Amino acid sequence: MTIKLYLESIDAGYAHRFDARVVGVDEDRVVLDRTLFYPLGGGQHWDTGVLAGPNGDLHVSEVRGRNDVHHSVGADHQLEVGDEVRGTVDWETRYAHMRMHTAQHLVSGLAYEMFDGVRTVGNQIHADRSRIDFNPISFDEVMLQSLIDGANERIDEGLDVTDSVMTRGEINAIMPPERTNMDLLPASVNELRIVQIGDRVDMCPCAGTHVSNIRELGHVELLGKKSKGKGTQRLSYRLHTPSLVRSPTNVVL
Repeated sequence: MTIKLYLESIDAGYAHRFDARVVGVDEDRVVLDRTLFYPLGGGQHWDTGVLAGPNGDLHVSEVRGRNDVHHSVGADHQLEVGDEVRGTVDWETRYAHMRMHTAQHLVSGLAYEMFDGVRTVGNQIHADRSRIDFNPISFDEVMLQSLIDGANERIDEGLDVTDSVMTRGEINAIMPPERTNMDLLPASVNELRIVQIGDRVDMCPCAGTHVSNIRELGHVELLGKKSKGKGTQRLSYRLHTPSLVRSPTNVVL
């Protein structure tokens, strides 16, 4: 199983370089013993970047896998099990995903509180724009404006984003299971990584990458809404330039 370094803390998401060893090779993909590259999952797109190995630099074009994380580096990579590599994650894309995913948490948490426990039933996180699916809801213009205004007011407050490890019982005692989508998690998983914005503005299990303070988001701009049937509506959004911008850390994990 690949050790996912970005899960060690919120701040670990700001690291973009790491050393690792090749533990598996499958045609154009390699498995590492540890990685900072985020694989596709949870609505968040994968990271891209470079693996520098004994035969030069290799472009990481796709990252997938739940346990063993597979890095697509091309059929001519010449890497072998046991080779040492240094990975560098493309910071611009990583940071955009961190901001977008944190914004999704913020908007979802506010929508749940403002509109009678509406659930987030889907999301897609990309670097330039993202979307959230809500159910059951029928947003009108007043509702949408109040939601976006509420999100931007929280951003201006500069709330911290933190993470911790809790059991299912511990998080269920704090947050309603329908808010945390506990029914979507395998029953065998008891310990969960919990991401929280401020004092429970949002609090839910998540394995994604996030910023440490929501001032890094910039204001949320609603791009549109679309009906997806059966009481589900999709909101698309993008983020403006933030007032607080962080650079990647120089440490090599």
